[in-house]
Amino acid sequence: MSEELLRLSKRMSELGLCSRREADEWIARGWVRVDGKVVSELGTKIYPSQRVSVERQAAAEQSKRVTVLINKPMGYVSGQAEDGYQPAVVLIKPENRWAEDPSPEQFHPTQLRSLVPAGRLDIDSVGLLVLTQDGRVAKHLIGETTDVDKEYLVRVEYTKPGKLPDSDLKKLNHGLWMDGKALQPAKVRWQNDDQLSFTLREGKKRQIRRMCDMVGLKVIGLKRVRIGKVKLGDLPVGEWRYLRPDEQF
Repeated sequence: MSEELLRLSKRMSELGLCSRREADEWIARGWVRVDGKVVSELGTKIYPSQRVSVERQAAAEQSKRVTVLINKPMGYVSGQAEDGYQPAVVLIKPENRWAEDPSPEQFHPTQLRSLVPAGRLDIDSVGLLVLTQDGRVAKHLIGETTDVDKEYLVRVEYTKPGKLPDSDLKKLNHGLWMDGKALQPAKVRWQNDDQLSFTLREGKKRQIRRMCDMVGLKVIGLKRVRIGKVKLGDLPVGEWRYLRPDEQF
């Protein structure tokens, strides 16, 4: 069976070495070797069986990349600025750093370079948002094959008489369709009279609001409280902290 050639940057991303963008940067700097030889031409193609290694500088560069957790307030968008709304990244400045952040990391403006959201949170939702410079973190949280679950507390109002039937709560857990596809199973349970906890593995646009809509629930407030093993905890609204070296999603 003949092997197919792959772009070196794609292969590096598949191997979990870095993101494709980082790969191109490292190739251009002469930090990547294929079968022991430096390859510095962008767009180079290799066979999957060839051995890819990176110089120590690349690992050092990567270890300097930061990941930041922010408790996003209402009215901020996750990514690019849009319609006069500011992106959450504008809140990442020394005066908004949580006073109780245990990380020894020092803030430096270079950390804002290519600090991108790993996943989104709607403008009218609050809670845990991850911003990272590390392509591996982004891929882990939002890649096609991610198995990291996310938990939300959702305040709701039932728009029909009486209360939500158990059969509809079951549908929220599994059985709803969106955009022509069956949704993956979710864990949805009542926290108290007007608040549900949603745990999801996927994140379609406005998914929770649309799921609630389908069973006659109106969302009054939505807050993300956990991504994988990382919790929002006591982080105040509008403040941020660094992901600690011992924390894993």
